[in-house]
Amino acid sequence: MLQNPHMEVLRDLIAVLPSGPGVYQFFDEHDRIIYVGKAKNLKRRVASYFNREPDNGKTRVLVKKIRDIRHIVVNSEEDALLLENNLIKKYQPRYNVLLKDDKSFPWIVIRNEPFPRVHQTRQFIRDGSQYFGPYTSVVMVRTLLELFRHLYPLRTCRLQLNKDNISQQKFKRCLEFHIGNCKAPCEGLQSEAEYLSYIEDIRNILKGNIQSVLRYLKTRMHEMADAYRFEEAEALKQRIHVLSGFQSKSTIVNPKIDNVDVFSILNDDKSAYVNFLRIMNGAVIQAHTVEIKKRLNETEADLLAFAIVDMRERFNSTAREIIVPFLPAVDLTQVDFTLPQIGDKKKLLELSERNVKYFRLEKLKQEANRLKTPRHLVLLEQLQKDLRLNKLPVHIECFDNSNIQGAYPVAACVVFKNGKPAKKDYRHFNIKTVVGPDDFASMEEVVYRRYKRLKEEGSSLPQLVVIDGGKGQLGSAVKALRELHLDEEITIIGIAKRLEEIFYPGDPVPLYLDKNTSSLKIIQHLRNEAHRFGITFHRDKRSKGALVSELAQVPGIGPQSQEVLLRHFKSMQNIRQASLEELAGQIGQARAKILRTWLDGKGRSRD
Repeated sequence: MLQNPHMEVLRDLIAVLPSGPGVYQFFDEHDRIIYVGKAKNLKRRVASYFNREPDNGKTRVLVKKIRDIRHIVVNSEEDALLLENNLIKKYQPRYNVLLKDDKSFPWIVIRNEPFPRVHQTRQFIRDGSQYFGPYTSVVMVRTLLELFRHLYPLRTCRLQLNKDNISQQKFKRCLEFHIGNCKAPCEGLQSEAEYLSYIEDIRNILKGNIQSVLRYLKTRMHEMADAYRFEEAEALKQRIHVLSGFQSKSTIVNPKIDNVDVFSILNDDKSAYVNFLRIMNGAVIQAHTVEIKKRLNETEADLLAFAIVDMRERFNSTAREIIVPFLPAVDLTQVDFTLPQIGDKKKLLELSERNVKYFRLEKLKQEANRLKTPRHLVLLEQLQKDLRLNKLPVHIECFDNSNIQGAYPVAACVVFKNGKPAKKDYRHFNIKTVVGPDDFASMEEVVYRRYKRLKEEGSSLPQLVVIDGGKGQLGSAVKALRELHLDEEITIIGIAKRLEEIFYPGDPVPLYLDKNTSSLKIIQHLRNEAHRFGITFHRDKRSKGALVSELAQVPGIGPQSQEVLLRHFKSMQNIRQASLEELAGQIGQARAKILRTWLDGKGRSRD
């Protein structure tokens, strides 16, 4: 028997447990739920944890940590399973199975309003609207909505189309009416009964009842033809054609198989993978696969039962028949479990099993790639591919100039290593040889100085250099590299701000990268970082220059005194407000009197 320091207390709690179905909760010393379980017989199941030594090491650790036991009595094992599932999702206890699926799935909603809108949403709001889903594929949702727009002229506006507003002619028809996508119910040009007939067809399609919609449309088509309303009959014929094509793509088995759920499971040491298919009229209308992380070596039957309850609740399934590879560890009321051996239902089970195998294989591939290739290398490999580089750009540098009409010209060089900023390697440059606002010459100077020094020091050179600017700045940088005989060793590109164009030396046609690609985002990050670093240096230099230039006008206040004053008072405003004694404390009584007299005189001249 496993020893627990609180065994006496726990034995008293077990003694009063009922013998009926329910849910039990184990708490640790911090009063946190560490495990939630279900049982047909609460007393017998909870006592089994303490009557013998558990085979599993994790279970032994769990039992040692139990400090309190609480329970909830329910009417049936099915209710216990549902409650267990909800408690696990709410508290996520440490020793329970973990459903690795935190996606917010899309729904198709038919709004509860006059002339209802039909659209996609990810928020389930209990406002009387009718929701269909959730769907695991956004592509599927968009395909269905596109089908509805092709079949029926539905409104997309948010106008309050009640009878009073329509009768008072508060609204005007929009472009959607003129291009044939809407019949303008806002002006009373379409009856609500006709509009609701479209909505009823959409409901049937979403429920998988495509045949009933087709029968209705064919009947209406013949009625229109018999009444010599051939244009309307032709429009109905086109709807039938589109809908039949959609049905042929969806139907995979016998259409007589209706309102059936299919589950399959694949188990390994650490996880279980469960696939779910929902079948309506022989068509798969929903499909989803989840990974379940095991904690206490749960059996396949327990894991399958957990997944069935969770996914049927999530996808609002009320199917009376569930196709499974074996019986799960749960009995559901008014539900029959089918274990097919041959026929169409067996094909459905095999389809589900293929899906779960492919899902697991893809997970293993992703895990292997993640372990094998770090994320930064994946990004750099993509950058190398997009920019057609010969070498992997592990070391990247970016240059940017900054000046105001040639005043206080500076440049900045930022360095990225392994796709991340290496701020210790950032460098500032004061422009020394260029007079006036000449960005091209300034760029040539700083690039030449940078790589001349790296070459002399024997330091590693970057695989890629990015120039913030167009063809002019790029050409100047290339000239500097040629002078150093590095143009064959370093790949250099330019990026223009307006259209995010990538320029190569000697190529008049720029490269345009997709705005959503990681490669462009890396280049933009480089450019923005260089601009930030450069402009900060420029502003500091300009500010100090302005202060020094003003103090330099004072006779008798030399550079050393200027530096002392600026270091202590920080700004010219503080110097003006300082008393004679404060100034004398920094630069001496004589210089302080000269400075004080000059400042007072400048103040009066301003007045």
